[in-house]
Amino acid sequence: MSRRVRRKAIQTKEKEKATSPKHSDFYPEIPHLESRDDEVDWRSLPDDTVVQLFSYLNYRDRASLASTCRTWRILGSSPCLWNSLDLRAHKCDAGTASSLASRCANLQKLRFRGSDSASSIIHLQARSLLEISGDYCRDITDATLSVIAARHEALESLQIGPDFCERITSDAVKAIALCCSRLKRLRLSGLREVDGDAINALAKHCKNLIEIAFVDCVNVDEVALGSVASVKFLSVAGTRNMKWTTVSPLWSKLPNLLCLDVSRTDIGPAAVSRLLSSSKSLKVLCALSCSALEEESSHTGFNVKGKLFLALFSGIFKGISSLLPQTTMKEKNIFSEWRILKNVDKIINEVMNWLEWVLSHSLLRIAESNPPGLDSFWLRQGSALLLSLMQSLQEDVQERAATGLATFVVIDDENATVDCGRAEAVMRDGGINLLLDLARSCREGVQSEAAKAIANLSVNAKVAKAVADEGGIGILADLARSMNRLVAEEAAGGLWNLSVGEEHKGAIAEAGGVKALVDLIFKWPSGGDGVLERAAGALANLAADDKCSMEVALAGGVHALVMLARSCKFEGVQEQAARALANLAAHGDSNSNNAAVGQEAGALEALVQLTCSHHEGVRQEAAGALWNLSFDDRNREAIAAAAGVEALVALAQTCTNASQGLQERAAGALWGLSVSEANSIAIGREGGVGPLIALARSEAEDVHETAAGALWNLAFNPGNALRIVEEGGVPALVHLCSSSGSKMARFMAALALAYMFDGRMDEVALVGSSSEGTSKSVSLDGARRMALKHIEEFVLTFSDPQSFSVAASSSAPAALAQVAEAARIQEAGHLRCSGAEIGRFVSMIRNPSPILRACAAFALLQFTIPGGRHAMHHAGLLQKAGAGRILRAAAAAATAPIEAKIFARIVLRNLEHHQVEAAL
Repeated sequence: MSRRVRRKAIQTKEKEKATSPKHSDFYPEIPHLESRDDEVDWRSLPDDTVVQLFSYLNYRDRASLASTCRTWRILGSSPCLWNSLDLRAHKCDAGTASSLASRCANLQKLRFRGSDSASSIIHLQARSLLEISGDYCRDITDATLSVIAARHEALESLQIGPDFCERITSDAVKAIALCCSRLKRLRLSGLREVDGDAINALAKHCKNLIEIAFVDCVNVDEVALGSVASVKFLSVAGTRNMKWTTVSPLWSKLPNLLCLDVSRTDIGPAAVSRLLSSSKSLKVLCALSCSALEEESSHTGFNVKGKLFLALFSGIFKGISSLLPQTTMKEKNIFSEWRILKNVDKIINEVMNWLEWVLSHSLLRIAESNPPGLDSFWLRQGSALLLSLMQSLQEDVQERAATGLATFVVIDDENATVDCGRAEAVMRDGGINLLLDLARSCREGVQSEAAKAIANLSVNAKVAKAVADEGGIGILADLARSMNRLVAEEAAGGLWNLSVGEEHKGAIAEAGGVKALVDLIFKWPSGGDGVLERAAGALANLAADDKCSMEVALAGGVHALVMLARSCKFEGVQEQAARALANLAAHGDSNSNNAAVGQEAGALEALVQLTCSHHEGVRQEAAGALWNLSFDDRNREAIAAAAGVEALVALAQTCTNASQGLQERAAGALWGLSVSEANSIAIGREGGVGPLIALARSEAEDVHETAAGALWNLAFNPGNALRIVEEGGVPALVHLCSSSGSKMARFMAALALAYMFDGRMDEVALVGSSSEGTSKSVSLDGARRMALKHIEEFVLTFSDPQSFSVAASSSAPAALAQVAEAARIQEAGHLRCSGAEIGRFVSMIRNPSPILRACAAFALLQFTIPGGRHAMHHAGLLQKAGAGRILRAAAAAATAPIEAKIFARIVLRNLEHHQVEAAL
């Protein structure tokens, strides 16, 4: 995994000396400043204090800070600051390595990431390197590893893993043996084969080799390993195809073998017993997750006096405590007590350090594979083991333990499902504070893995609350500002998960999390899907909150998210960016973000384009964003101008068998666009009627509502109304009107049917059917009868005969109020009608059909009920249309149905209420 260096140090033509800097023009003196008593004068700090401050910085920040003046450049080049170098967060190419070379003459420890970086580290010219550790080096080759060995003959420790390095062969192992005669530790992962020649070369040339780890290899020559007499610590964890009947007698004769790790292998009980009983030097045998052992009904044969056997079914803490009989604390604290003990035998210290390494490695591998049946182990001791290892003094053990915590709680990667019992076990054992302490560390590798664990654990609501209560939100917000992309990415993931909880959104904003997340998008606009998806996902959750959505907009979030929607090619990022824009636009009249998103250059075009994505989640969120944006008049027309009608009709045509969410949003976006009559006509012309009818037949109530709403708007136009009839829409709307579980869907289906058969479609039908004789006319009559019958049945469901009778015979307000409350459809108060639509319902009150008159009065009742979002707007439109006279006539008509009369009286009462309210 390559990482790009944000800023390279100045590359000079000649080697710099710490005491005599060159090219001072690049590092000007800090100009003289007048110091105030209440300010810190950084120039007055003692040199050793400055060096100490430099030691807490990564190499990139050291180089940046050293560029401020000559004095700090000299101090920033102090050899003590360049004993170790961690390049994992950045891409280390030849140029970067060369620019660092002048400082690396005394470099002893190096950590890097990725095969590309591996081929560049020789340019550091660090001949004195003692330790090299590389991870995520899946593509590293024999040639690269051989050159590394040849250029660093003083190496004492070489570790490549934990990825499977399948391109490394025995030839590279032989090269290491020939070049690095001082080697003490060799840890390699995932090799296809380590043959006898390679191992014999290690035995012959590396006389100080006390630790070997061939982990997760396909084939290792076990006979040759029996000849490495110097080895004290041996791990073949995860390595298959071992001949254990051969291994037992051979390895039992290794004179110095203290500790052996055979975890995750197919070793059997007989081999374990033979090794424990026959080897005179062996003290510790670690065999975690060995299926052949765990299937054994009795494990008493593994209890050999003076020998420690560790397995998932054994008491690991209790066993390790036997190595330190002088300890008095709880067994689970054995590692922390050992770390503070003085005068501990050197061999015991080596054993404990080795145990930390092999346990952290195997526990992580077990967590990654997530085998069934381990709940008891994780709850009883696995969680506590990881927490203990997280406090190790070995940085790689700390990181692996934190990664293990992040991994073992997740039981379903695809759906981000976290095991509540495991997550809460970590919390009960004090894991949250430990992780937050690690996240505060100055070491970026530890910060990254701790943030990842906090993020995964925070999927659990109880843990999320504990993280927030302990100040974790502020810590994650700080980490999100890191110049290390790995750290920032995991911190953004933590904020994403925490932002799911409504109670945490405000705290994230207060901690500066919104600004940090927006800045991440600008900082790494093409930095890969990880950091961008997490940042956009967190912003999407925050944007769902009205107040936080304003914070997102003020921080430049609209521009950042539109930039992602327009230019990013990663589908996960596109989905979250579209979701964030949808949430920003969802607050209607409460803030101005809806209009702001529409006015951002390229926003609508990008969202329209995303509806054509091959990824269903992207299509769904883009359609949802367009739906929300279509509530703004200017946005609505701009979406249409950006070919939004054609795109959304095409989307609706393809999503009949898609998820409920996509169906709902596709129909919803067409509903929003169809508010404009021009768009409504365009939708009909582009073939949008058929797909909406198909969606109206969905089994999901939410889809019923959006499809019925769109068809209602389309039916306002007589041409579209005829299309609905011709494409079989009447039975679909009738079914919705009578059978949907959503009152809103039934209401809008009834209104669509009322539009279709109030008489305006007849002229269009006559013209359109002139070539087809009278058959269509007969069919239209049948459809009209069916529609009117179900409209009547729908209205009657809100008509209680007894309360209507009381209201008809009494003018008491209480009687009308009782009828109005029974007839009220709560969600209908959110609908906003145009003057033309209100005028059409007013005209319908005078329709010859008593059913349509009752339906029109019922609709106006819904639109004018006090408390409705747009009730005042509708009352004003009714007054402009002179509806009072028509309503009074309908209420007094002797031949009108009782429903029409009572509903008309309620509408008149509502209008009076709004007149009084307006006057106040």
